[in-house]
Amino acid sequence: MLQAFKSHINTTFPKLNSNKLLLAVSGGLDSMVLLHLCKASGLNIAIAHCNFNLRGKESDADTLLVKEEADRLQITCHVEHFNTESYAADIKVSIQIAARELRYQWFDEVIKEFDYNYVLTAHHLNDDVETFIINLTRGTGLDGLSGIPKVNNTIIRPLLPFSREEIHTYALAEKIIWREDASNASDKYLRNSIRHHIIPKLEDLNPVFLDNFKRTQHHLQQSSKLIEDYTNVLFKTLVTHTDKGFSISLTKLNDFENHDAILYQLLKAFKFKDWSSVYALKDAQSGKQIFSETHRLIKHQNALLLSVNEALHSETVTVEAEAKMVSFPLGTLEFNKVEALAKLKKHIAYVDADALQYPLTIRRWQAGDNFQPFGMKGKKKLSDFFKDEKLSLPQKENSYVLTSNNRIVWVIGHRIDHRFRITKLTKQITQIVWHF
Repeated sequence: MLQAFKSHINTTFPKLNSNKLLLAVSGGLDSMVLLHLCKASGLNIAIAHCNFNLRGKESDADTLLVKEEADRLQITCHVEHFNTESYAADIKVSIQIAARELRYQWFDEVIKEFDYNYVLTAHHLNDDVETFIINLTRGTGLDGLSGIPKVNNTIIRPLLPFSREEIHTYALAEKIIWREDASNASDKYLRNSIRHHIIPKLEDLNPVFLDNFKRTQHHLQQSSKLIEDYTNVLFKTLVTHTDKGFSISLTKLNDFENHDAILYQLLKAFKFKDWSSVYALKDAQSGKQIFSETHRLIKHQNALLLSVNEALHSETVTVEAEAKMVSFPLGTLEFNKVEALAKLKKHIAYVDADALQYPLTIRRWQAGDNFQPFGMKGKKKLSDFFKDEKLSLPQKENSYVLTSNNRIVWVIGHRIDHRFRITKLTKQITQIVWHF
């Protein structure tokens, strides 16, 4: 398995070989194997361990094992204790959701404080199957059936191609010590019930079920990418930019038979949840509107107008990896993957896609901000840059920056940071267009 893991890293995640990595290690089988595989592969790793204080002495024993293994392997180990039950009660969510939120919030804090580049988790093939079945039983679309993403911003899951059986066999062969969570044996949770009963039955019916699942999932992922490409083509036909956001032509949309599906693809990045209401808006009276967490969609004559939800408006806007267009107070940013540079203009930036770490942030510039202007060797305070550019006071006050991992990517409308420039080594180019 070690050679297969190394090959997978070199083929799929070559950037892991040259970056600082934070491993999420619980002390269970999967994460302890991930730890040993990464160590044996010569990766630059540290450990992050969460003690959720849910199992008393058992939780403390997990922490002790992880610390002892970190000491033995001479690896930095970050440990955090959480009052998970109290947090769950405060925000009125399940223990599982609370633990997930606490875990990933803390991971984000650790990678920023200690300059790690990525967090690696030990999700594997069986986890992927379980998630597929859970989503299937609850009702889902193609996105829900396409599996756990191998990359999600700074989170990378390098064990997804490997089954639980492969991981267990490797652990026994390498005499890796791990701890069992007693709750994993209970059928109280849906995921455990699927793990204990449904997947074994499917493997009894077809011994190569997991291999067939991987192939099927690959086909689904390819179909999802095809739909994304088609949506990008339709976007140019159906959507126009406005001073507040975007306008979707209902006249042109209704020329297509699958207009609800198209509308979903156009709007899914904007966090709408009640899709039946979104679809009904096409036939509603002008002025009818619905809101997502971040945006407003309003029916206006023969169009749907999308804009930032001003009631929740913040001068800081988050840009997720799948976003194609994002509104902010000065207009919208449109993100495209392109093959080559076009004529340079102040409202268009071209950056190395692989240099971006999502989520990105659009925010108003702040005192103390600095960046490395394109073409320069050293950093410069943004205030000095604005002075050199002879910006007026109102122009300076209304300037925004696009950032990645707290580094300025683009002083919007002015200059990109030299560290994100296109070079001979660039494999993929991200074009960012400011519509104002």
